[in-house]
Amino acid sequence: MSMILSASVIRVRDGLPLSASTDNEQGTGVQECRKYFKMLSRKLAQLPDRSTLKTGHYNINFISSLGVSYMMLCTENYPNVLAFSFLDELQKEFITTYNMSKTNTAVRPYCFIEFDNFIQRTKQRYNNPRSLSTKINLSDMQTEIKLRPPYQISMCELGAANGVTSAFSIDYKGAGKISSAHQRLEPATLSGIVAFILSLLCGALNLIRGFHAIESLLQSDGEDFNYIIAFFLGTAACLYQCYLLVYYTGWRNVKSFLTFGLICLCNMYLYELRNLWQLFFHVTVGAFVTLQIWLRQAQGKAPDYDV
Repeated sequence: MSMILSASVIRVRDGLPLSASTDNEQGTGVQECRKYFKMLSRKLAQLPDRSTLKTGHYNINFISSLGVSYMMLCTENYPNVLAFSFLDELQKEFITTYNMSKTNTAVRPYCFIEFDNFIQRTKQRYNNPRSLSTKINLSDMQTEIKLRPPYQISMCELGAANGVTSAFSIDYKGAGKISSAHQRLEPATLSGIVAFILSLLCGALNLIRGFHAIESLLQSDGEDFNYIIAFFLGTAACLYQCYLLVYYTGWRNVKSFLTFGLICLCNMYLYELRNLWQLFFHVTVGAFVTLQIWLRQAQGKAPDYDV
């Protein structure tokens, strides 16, 4: 029999459970799926906003929006369109009922447990599809799923294989690549945005001076070719700092310090072409951007909430 078994509302950034349905099903397969619920809750920030995990006889579907994820467990033959329409209803009701500032500042698990009443009522309706009066909405959802099908999560990506849960190891071939590809940084701050703009400005100034140096060289004004290399290396270093500020990579902090060192070396070589204020500006911006890269770290592992 196809049916929805349970549903949960979880905060994306740290996996904090905000609300959940009361589960009556106690089978071995359902108990195993609860372990997957817990593993998924820790990785929500790294996964697409509409995804499905197939676990044998059961599917786990979820959608994420505005920092909150709505997750449900259903049998493998439960229609996709009904599953995501159910999650869409939970999302709309939750956003309407609760202020997002409260969900962002919640510290206690299940602090919106009263939402379980709506989850249970909606679950009963969707477990009896003939009682649904939302055929138009279901048609819209069917079209949306065809245009943008849910992302299929693999067991290796989740950190589980052959039905047995395991730690997600970055040493595992492929799994490490997936983790790096989906790794997200903390939200950008105002100082981080300023640092990004200043680094772009420094890169542009270096690039302009580099082209001027090429012109001088072509006009045989005795310009040292090494100055051209220094200007363009400075440009590349500034642009790479921008990249490190925006995207996560392995050894990110080490790369940022090495890039800052390259900026310092370039400016030391260009000492004769720049005054002290120009040198101070370029080195200070490089140091400021390096600090912002260090401060904007990858989103950490979610706490182990008992969900």
